[in-house]
Amino acid sequence: MRDHAADDNALTQPLADEAATAALGAALAPALVPGLKIFLEGDLGAGKTTLVRGLLRAAGHAGKVKSPTYTLVELYAVSGLNLYHFDFYRFDRPEEYLDAGLDEYFQGDAVCIVEWPAQAGSYLPAADLEIRLALSGDGRRATIRALGPRGLPCLRCLSAYSAAAATSSGLR
Repeated sequence: MRDHAADDNALTQPLADEAATAALGAALAPALVPGLKIFLEGDLGAGKTTLVRGLLRAAGHAGKVKSPTYTLVELYAVSGLNLYHFDFYRFDRPEEYLDAGLDEYFQGDAVCIVEWPAQAGSYLPAADLEIRLALSGDGRRATIRALGPRGLPCLRCLSAYSAAAATSSGLR
């Protein structure tokens, strides 16, 4: 469902269940490009890792996908790209991002997906795409914003997915 109250750089998508959250991630996979930075926001259990799992599966990763809550980062080689999945939930202070040397991951062509980006404060480079997941009734709601030129193709991919999902569920 396109959120017409938002500008052309934003989209709101209802997600009925875990499968819908994974499908949203899968819809994002074709838009992965070198250097893309995606920030995932949302409470514990909102579906951030589920979204990443769907993206990785669609990009060709067949192995296990786990939350990097304890390891801080998980590396995946998919679609000819290095994809780093970060989780900064456990940071007590933003300087821990620098102390861990994680800033080096963001300087190359890798795709970086970050859960809990606010925990790293102003040390993180700007995101190209932000996805906020929130509980909504029995399901969830994703609010997606393109924050830079690399984020716009992602938003177009997700807009096409959103339109198709609305059509197939009879919302149009």
